[in-house]
Amino acid sequence: MHTRRSRAYAGEVTHPVPQSPSAPAPSLTERRKAATQLDIARAAAALFAEHGPDGTTAEAIARHAGVALRTFYRYFRSKQDAVGPLLSGGAERWRALLDAAEPGPLATTLEVAVRQALSAPDAAAVEQLRWTRGLLRAAAHDAALRAVWYRVNQDSEERLLPVLARLAGPGADGLEVRLVAAAATDAIRVALEAWAVTDAPAAGAGSPAELAVRCLRELTGGMRLLGR
Repeated sequence: MHTRRSRAYAGEVTHPVPQSPSAPAPSLTERRKAATQLDIARAAAALFAEHGPDGTTAEAIARHAGVALRTFYRYFRSKQDAVGPLLSGGAERWRALLDAAEPGPLATTLEVAVRQALSAPDAAAVEQLRWTRGLLRAAAHDAALRAVWYRVNQDSEERLLPVLARLAGPGADGLEVRLVAAAATDAIRVALEAWAVTDAPAAGAGSPAELAVRCLRELTGGMRLLGR
């Protein structure tokens, strides 16, 4: 039987997420919960890669993660839902980078954060993108997995709103802030989806970071809030 591992796990994601200057530090219970969820997510992704979603059961994921089946269902409603923490990791990092940024030209701030969030400076970051590519390829043939991906993006967009409102300043139009949040979220989503169906590298030409900046510029080119 596999035992739950928080380190030295194949495909482990160790890319640090900047802490928001305004967010309270998570409690020990919250950190343990997040670690367990991520262990289950990694186990699910590994089994999906080997057997596909159809050939993977919740029982197998729980066994591979070294947790009881009741623990699996305490955190996740379905086997596809279990990979949510892996798919949302990049969005959390990007949002934290923006939350830590100082107010300034918003277009530049967004592009810098996108490049940093999707860069692949080390093996752990490359591995994280590899997992994302595999899951997005699997989602093309699994409606429930696609639904998880869309839900992750919707949640990211909603959580991005107060961060962008702060960066835009108190006089910013609320509708324009919403449009920027939607466009920025879609830029990253489309970039990752486009990259996932190719064999392009994690860095350099054709990489997620390069594609996301291109998508961001195309989608926000006429937005007054960004001064373009």
